[in-house]
Amino acid sequence: MAAEITKKRVVYQIPGMDAVTVRRRVEYAGALTMDLYYPWDPKTNLPAVVMALGYPDVGVPLEPLGCQYREMEMAISWAQLFAASGIVGVIYESQNPSTDLTAVLSCLGRRGGELGIDGTRLGIWATSGNAPVALSALIDGRARCGVLSCGYMLDLDGATEVTRAAAEYRFANPLTGKRVEDMPADAALFIARAGQDQFDGVNQSIDAFVVGALRCNLPLTLVNHARGPHGFDLLDDTEASRDVMRAMLAFLQAKLRA
Repeated sequence: MAAEITKKRVVYQIPGMDAVTVRRRVEYAGALTMDLYYPWDPKTNLPAVVMALGYPDVGVPLEPLGCQYREMEMAISWAQLFAASGIVGVIYESQNPSTDLTAVLSCLGRRGGELGIDGTRLGIWATSGNAPVALSALIDGRARCGVLSCGYMLDLDGATEVTRAAAEYRFANPLTGKRVEDMPADAALFIARAGQDQFDGVNQSIDAFVVGALRCNLPLTLVNHARGPHGFDLLDDTEASRDVMRAMLAFLQAKLRA
């Protein structure tokens, strides 16, 4: 049975979310599939945002949530937000999180024409323990931009918070040995920080990453939701949370323009 948290939708709504077009179970690698959320009147050559998944959910539903990521109302409502903003939202199932995001992005680049997607205008969105997989793909130059919300980043300067959290919560962490200096100079990044984040290590990793990114003069946008908890987009029904979400969508629209 799916956990109650899987039924929670985002606290921000915009017109057109309920009228999006969904193309389900498009194969991206072997039998692995993805769901594509298009604007209600889909056009060709649209940009796309892939919602990174750091946990396997094929065969065994996400523990302890009891369902696949694409069945969670959080993922669905974010994909609807992207689609209603003129961007294709992509949710995929994962067997090997460390490599499956790369396979999705490669598929969108290769088959973009038939899917109505511009494979040169791809972004990544991730939250919490999904962020290391997203950050790894950005380091590898797989996407034009990324939005990371309350996400675990890199272990820097001897820190071990991300490694410990990955072991405890069992999310993939393909970032071992990576540095801020490995980030491409042109990969724009939006980081949302929750000032009241209750998960150990999240904000420590964000703070250290931001310092390193500024030292490297990377294109970085940081929004600190001072009173926000972890998962504020679901759990904090305030105008401050909606402001951050508006900023995320505006960032993606700006960075994924042709």
